[in-house]
Amino acid sequence: MYTLDEEGLHTVSQPVKLSDVPLNLPAGGPPLIDPALDSLFQSLLNKFQTAHPAEDSSPLSAAFQLALQMHAGQKRQSGEPYLIHPLEVAHILADMTTDRTCLITGLLHDLVEDTGVTIEQIRKQFGDDVAACVDGVTKLAKLKFYSREERQAESVRKMLLAMVKDIRVVLVKLADRLHNMRTLGALSVERQERIAQETLEIYAPIAHRLGMGKVRAELEDLGFQYTDPLAFGEIQEAMESKRKAHQGLLDEIRTAVELKLRREGVPVRIEARLKRPYSIWQKLKRQKISIDQVYDLLAVRIVTDSVKNCYAALGTLHGDWHPIPGRIKDFIAIPRPNLYQSLHTSVIGPGGQPFEVQIRTEEMHRIAEDGIAAHWKYKEGNKHAVEDDQQIAWLRQLVEWQREMHDPGEFMSTLKVDLYPEEVYTFTPKGKVIVLPRGATPIDFAYAIHTEVGNLCVGAKVNARIVPLKYMLKNGDVVDILTQHGHLPSKDWLSIAKTSKARNKIKAVINTTERAKAVEIGEKYLEKEARRFGVQWKKVDKEHLRTVASEYGFPKMEDLHAALGYGKFSARQVLIKLAPEQVEASEKANAPAEPATPAVQPDRGEDKDLVIRVKGIDDVMVYRAKCCNPIRGESIVGYITRGKGVAVHSVNCTNVQNLMYEVARKITVEWVRTADDTFSVRLTAYADDRPGILSQLTSVVFHEGSNIKSLEAQPDEHRGDGSAIINVLLDVKDKKQLERVVAAVRRISGIRDVERIN
Repeated sequence: MYTLDEEGLHTVSQPVKLSDVPLNLPAGGPPLIDPALDSLFQSLLNKFQTAHPAEDSSPLSAAFQLALQMHAGQKRQSGEPYLIHPLEVAHILADMTTDRTCLITGLLHDLVEDTGVTIEQIRKQFGDDVAACVDGVTKLAKLKFYSREERQAESVRKMLLAMVKDIRVVLVKLADRLHNMRTLGALSVERQERIAQETLEIYAPIAHRLGMGKVRAELEDLGFQYTDPLAFGEIQEAMESKRKAHQGLLDEIRTAVELKLRREGVPVRIEARLKRPYSIWQKLKRQKISIDQVYDLLAVRIVTDSVKNCYAALGTLHGDWHPIPGRIKDFIAIPRPNLYQSLHTSVIGPGGQPFEVQIRTEEMHRIAEDGIAAHWKYKEGNKHAVEDDQQIAWLRQLVEWQREMHDPGEFMSTLKVDLYPEEVYTFTPKGKVIVLPRGATPIDFAYAIHTEVGNLCVGAKVNARIVPLKYMLKNGDVVDILTQHGHLPSKDWLSIAKTSKARNKIKAVINTTERAKAVEIGEKYLEKEARRFGVQWKKVDKEHLRTVASEYGFPKMEDLHAALGYGKFSARQVLIKLAPEQVEASEKANAPAEPATPAVQPDRGEDKDLVIRVKGIDDVMVYRAKCCNPIRGESIVGYITRGKGVAVHSVNCTNVQNLMYEVARKITVEWVRTADDTFSVRLTAYADDRPGILSQLTSVVFHEGSNIKSLEAQPDEHRGDGSAIINVLLDVKDKKQLERVVAAVRRISGIRDVERIN
């Protein structure tokens, strides 16, 4: 059971009882004790009154007084008063010019979790809207969960459901996460990494999908700082060493652009900036290059007064400077799903220096920075957002697709795919735009059209040419899906489909087919084993059989048959409960003959794989899946395979979701031996082709206590830029040792990237 706040950023002293605090506080409240808190709140009040001069601020003051008294005595891990956190969250929301309900929720968002206040009491004092928002933001730390993964999944699921009803819930949650990320340094390294990783995988993408570019950028850079501090430091150092030169170039480019556009009569406001550290890191990882080879570090943003002048500015720049082919994107004509609009281009500027350009209007800029918070409006008498319908349509679909997903691991992994920034804009033959994530295939396109179209899909034409179903769609592709009545999707499609909608629909069809087969196999298997053990099956009391099924947690007999068919239990286990005397007598009479059951007995010759076992069961063979080759310290999951035992995968294995289409086959496994076992791991390093680099690599691997089993290096002829690829097979004891080895190799001068290859 986990009761610690998920960010772990505060320690709670004895909670204040709500009975000690008046529920109907006056607007001013009692005198404030801490001048710093008083100053912070007065600044918040000024922001609210400036943005909403006609609104009553007394409920905001009442919320502050309640938070002040209920959080009394609570400290953050840094030692500062806990109330600073809700005040800073409210400030972030005020900077977005959100409404009073949002600010009150920001002040009260931790009361239910950390004090004696209930949702009903908040409703009585501040109304239904505030109560609903606080409830949506409240984390589930007080409920019992079997694992941190389950707790995280249910907390995120609850937040998504609350977002559908009122988008203000996620605005408060993002502000909460942003301030916690700003103050993450007070936590242990382990917690820093976990929270930062979750921020990069869940919260930054949500901010992106809501068009909140400013929040997303800060969350990404802060998350990167803690997930890979070494790489972050190297990029910061490299950028700092060239800051003066870059600033001079930016000033020169800004002046030149402004002169050119004003000469053409285009009114502009120009911003110049350097590429963000996280954005640079993504490019380095994607292209396997060093920071010296990133040629678009400089960027210019042009803000003008009209769409017409956006295109005029683009034409002027292209007329004077050469555009880089393939880098021109028109997000004004076809906005991104989060309503982002801009013209993007890259040009070769003064002195041959390439730089990026974004061109947009003031309104587009406002939406690009603050997204859904930028156009916050309400209808009189209706406190639910009305202008955000298009912007959160993806969310409504997402919640619908994920509604039946009960497995927390599957929920989180598919959610990460759904939150992936969309990049591919495709078209139906009639011209309808279908937006899909990068890597999407015709199968995803078919299910985006309609479930029936996806199920009946047998092929696809892209731009009037037949393509395989695994073809990765590109921007501008016109896709025509070919169908055939009676056709059904296959398991292979799970490794091709990228979107949740497609995967869930495919799984639904496969589940139905597989379950029917499993029920039939299980029923026949049970009857066959009954005959072998001398149990008269026709005389077995059916009510007794149903009782045995319920003991295994199955309300129906067909559920027990399905479990037997999948190999989750042996028929002998069921029969020993039904007729123990007959089974034991049969076994004695036939000893030492081995029972011909599908239950797989462990092969003691494979003793090395006994470092893992099925939790609570000792007589099932387990083996590490070759696709991901999990090592000690990694989170693992088991999958029952008929006749082979339990395959153990890393939870991050790309094949896990393809295999887990039937949750009944998932089984809990654990590491059991902590002696001197080692695991073979294959690494690929991308490096500069220079003398001495292999010597340095072998030296650092030896220094970290690892043994190299094989090493191969060759020039990267595909890139042709003087780079090399080094493949290393080495032995490690666990995940932590592997991380130390990888970090040490990355510190070698000339190493561009290191990947673990499965």
